[in-house]
Amino acid sequence: MPERNRMLIFFLISLLIDYAQAAKPPKSKWDVMKDPAKHGWSPGKLKAALDFAKSSGSSALMVVQDGVVVDEMGDIDRKISSYSIRKSLISALYGIYSAEGVIDINETLEHLGIDDNPPALTKEEKQAKIVDLLRARSGVYHPVDFEAEYMIKTRPERGSHPPGTFWYYNNWDFNVLGTIFEKKTGLSIGEAFYRRIAIPTGMQDFKRDDIYYMDGPISRHRAYHFEITARDLARFGLLYLENGRWGNKQVIPEVWVEKNTHADEMIRWHDVDAGGYENLWWLEYKGAHLYGSGLPAGSYAASGAGVHLVMVIPSRRLVIVNRVDNDPPQKDPKTVIATAEKAIVTTPKMGEILKLILAAQTE
Repeated sequence: MPERNRMLIFFLISLLIDYAQAAKPPKSKWDVMKDPAKHGWSPGKLKAALDFAKSSGSSALMVVQDGVVVDEMGDIDRKISSYSIRKSLISALYGIYSAEGVIDINETLEHLGIDDNPPALTKEEKQAKIVDLLRARSGVYHPVDFEAEYMIKTRPERGSHPPGTFWYYNNWDFNVLGTIFEKKTGLSIGEAFYRRIAIPTGMQDFKRDDIYYMDGPISRHRAYHFEITARDLARFGLLYLENGRWGNKQVIPEVWVEKNTHADEMIRWHDVDAGGYENLWWLEYKGAHLYGSGLPAGSYAASGAGVHLVMVIPSRRLVIVNRVDNDPPQKDPKTVIATAEKAIVTTPKMGEILKLILAAQTE
């Protein structure tokens, strides 16, 4: 057989394999696996995992494999504040608009005209680029109106680290990304997310106004939070599992999603190795992750206080979504911070839940 024909056959076989392995995206509603045992799941272990999650404080949980719900429990259709999952959600928008040339992630704060209330940013701080904010490495340690006590206690001194050199989980970075995004696109975050992600992926619940903002006298850059359901977050996770594709449409550039599986620095969270952090997602790195060791290589997560979680595990073709009932009674910084600081499902407990789910997948 001529070499050219051999290569053509190999290429066609590769395409067929890729097609067979790709998840079939849900349409208006999620398909539910009728018999998980036939698809390599232990029903007993799966039930034990969900029971443990419920007893630990989870209000909703979804386990999705290749676009099909393996199992679920709780109020998957209830809109709840997602807290810091907001960061991964806006990251997707940056991927879209930077690929289209609307946003240049290498642009500096100085060039963008970004400053803050006194004490204003220094000349050096203004050299931070958008990409430094996306990596939580801006080197700008200006206080904000919405931040947890832990952030305040661990915040470095102003000017202690040049831009791009030091990781610090920094709400200033995350809030300014919202300011920049709305300035560059001319759209509200809610409008852009609705147009570019919710509609293409068929989200059942998200609306344009499912964003609320919080501001105050300390910083001119507002915090923004998403009110979103578990089943819509599962679609968001599936979009990433499929490398940014939804059916035959590339919603988020594949190269942007690929950054979520590659870290080059171990970060520390509460004095523990927590894996990597890139593009506003928590990554498995050298066996470590925010939710402990033992997660498959290449796993990454969007995480919010409580714990709210979207875990993507490419090697297992899984998306796991966890929600807790900690929606703040009022949408002001003081109330939201107080609510966020009351852990319902602790980080170690969430790690145990994930391990139980993974152990239930027998094949």
